[in-house]
Amino acid sequence: MKNKDTDLEIFSFDEIKDEFIGEIGTVKRAFYEQELQMELLGNLIKKVRLGKNMTQEDLGKLIGVQRAQISKLENNTTNVTLETILKVFKALNAKVNFNVELLDSVVKIAG
Repeated sequence: MKNKDTDLEIFSFDEIKDEFIGEIGTVKRAFYEQELQMELLGNLIKKVRLGKNMTQEDLGKLIGVQRAQISKLENNTTNVTLETILKVFKALNAKVNFNVELLDSVVKIAG
């Protein structure tokens, strides 16, 4: 699409991702989307933790891990299991819901 004021071509963010990262369904795109989701999750954990005036050490003690593990989780520098994510949000007194889309249906899982 062209911007009529500048005569420059305009691209959507999805078009840019398709071009430079790969189209939806490619391994490279799936990895990018997964990393982005994990970064958002880490940011959310940190925001909720800080909102409850908790240190990383406080949260770590509640779920039985060292402060460094919480730091790694918040900064997306470690692989994390679903079990750990659920423990973290339970310790933060937060409800977690996952949506899994299967073709024409949606399965909702509450944790």
